[in-house]
Amino acid sequence: MNRSDNKVHKIAVTALMAALCYVSFTYLKIPIPTFGGDYTALHIGNAFCVLAALLLGGWYGGLAGSLGMTIADILDPVYITSAPKTFILKLCIGLISGFIAHHIAHITESHDTKYVFRWTLIASIAGLGFNVIADPIVGYFYKNYVLGVQSDAAKIMATWAAGVTFINAVVGTVVVVAVYLAVRPVLKKAGLFEVISAG
Repeated sequence: MNRSDNKVHKIAVTALMAALCYVSFTYLKIPIPTFGGDYTALHIGNAFCVLAALLLGGWYGGLAGSLGMTIADILDPVYITSAPKTFILKLCIGLISGFIAHHIAHITESHDTKYVFRWTLIASIAGLGFNVIADPIVGYFYKNYVLGVQSDAAKIMATWAAGVTFINAVVGTVVVVAVYLAVRPVLKKAGLFEVISAG
C-alpha cells in the first residue's frame, strides 16, 4: 500500500469508526435520567474510539470518537450542551489508548498473541479508565462554571454519571479487546493491517 492509499485508508476507517460511535450512542444507548432533569446513558460508543486508536493510532482514534460522539450530542436535544466536553474527552481517550498501545507496547509490531492481548487490555483500560475519572470531574466543572447549573445538582449528576461511566468502561473494554483480537488476523490476511510507527 503506497503512502497516498494508506492515507485514504486511514481516513476511511476513521470515518467508519466515527459512524460506529455515532450509531452506537444515538440508537443503541439506554438513557438514564439523573436528578436535576439531566441524562446519562449506558452505551458502547467509547469502545469504537479505543478500537480506532488501536487500529490506526491515537490521533485517528481520538478524532473518530470526537467527531462521532460530538455529532451525536449535537443532534440530540438532551445532550447538545455536552458537545464541547464530549469532543475533548473522546479525543483524550483515543490519545491515551493509542499512546500506550503504540508508543509503549508497539502492539502492531508483535506477533505474540498473549503480548497483544495483554497490552490491548491495558491500553483499553487506560483510555476508558481515564474517562471514568475525567468525565464526572470535567462534567461537574463544566455544568457549574460553563452552564451555571447549581452546585448540589451538579455534584449529584457527577456522582450518578461516574457509576454509569464505569459500567460503560467495563463493557467497552470487553468489546474492544474481543473485536481487536478478532479483526487483527483478518486485516493481516487481507493486507490491510496498519503497522503504527512510534516515531
